Amino acid sequence: MSEDVLILGIESSCDETAAAVVRNGREVLSNVISSQIDLHTLFGGVVPEIASRKHIEKINQVIDQALADACVTLDDITAVAVTYGPGLVGALLVGVAQAKAIAWAKDLPLVGVHHIEGHVCANFIEHQELEPPFLCLIVSGGHTHLVIMKDYGEFEILGRTRDDAAGEAFDKVARAVGLGYPGGPKIDRAAREGNPHAIEFPRAHIEGAPYDFSFSGLKSAVLNYLNHAKMRGEEVSVPDLAASFQNAVVDALVSRAVMAAKEFGYRQIVLAGGVASNTALRRGLEEACRKENLAFCFPSPVYCTDNAAMIGAAGYYEYQKGVRSGWELNAVPNLKLGERAF
Repeated sequence: MSEDVLILGIESSCDETAAAVVRNGREVLSNVISSQIDLHTLFGGVVPEIASRKHIEKINQVIDQALADACVTLDDITAVAVTYGPGLVGALLVGVAQAKAIAWAKDLPLVGVHHIEGHVCANFIEHQELEPPFLCLIVSGGHTHLVIMKDYGEFEILGRTRDDAAGEAFDKVARAVGLGYPGGPKIDRAAREGNPHAIEFPRAHIEGAPYDFSFSGLKSAVLNYLNHAKMRGEEVSVPDLAASFQNAVVDALVSRAVMAAKEFGYRQIVLAGGVASNTALRRGLEEACRKENLAFCFPSPVYCTDNAAMIGAAGYYEYQKGVRSGWELNAVPNLKLGERAF
């Protein structure tokens, strides 16, 4: 045990309170998640104040459970890793404060982790052979990035969304058609019964920025379609609309990822983020990679949504590089990928 590096990971950036124990960056000894989805569904989306209060209620419980599931105590932990951005500021503060308290009390190194870096590192848990550099498509509720992970903790951003993130567009469209929250899984399920070519929604292309994304126009096109149908008294097939909308999003994501892999000479595409659990996106990327003879990997759904195992994995590599956070570590809600605020 003394030769191993055990990271206690803590995640509280949005509406999941999570803790995990990760050994040597790739072996998950425990991964405990307390989700608030049922609570926020009542309001049609995440209410920041409620999320923060729930994190305070649950944080001690999930950490205790993570340690118990891993059959370790805080005396066995090498370092504490915690998400400090981006995310909801109040939610982030709960995890950061807890991590600082544990690190101070047990005289442990403290490592602040970028939430999106954690999503990328989730792939290391189940793909033991995966090593940077590689091309990664990151798709979540708040972020849509196409990046090269040049080394652990080092990223080159090739493209990003200019407006709505893909996951955000899923939520807004789901709300518009009456599917409710959370939008991503509900659109995914409805789309399985629909025709993805029933409605041809637009795909945005940004001049001079071939790897950037834009989903606000697509969202507006869906809303216009719904309004026109309502004015004409026509019934809208929700499965067809969901499938057609999802097809447009997947097409935009897959085409750019494959184009970047070919241009920059990468033979593998890695998928990360909450929307990485979308079945159409997984299938679309898998088929495109097969046609282009590219390798493709992605995490299991439990490691796609917010979790602390991915923070423990990312924290391990930051720890190994000598990264340490001071007691001034604070929540940074708008932290950009590749930036370090300590």
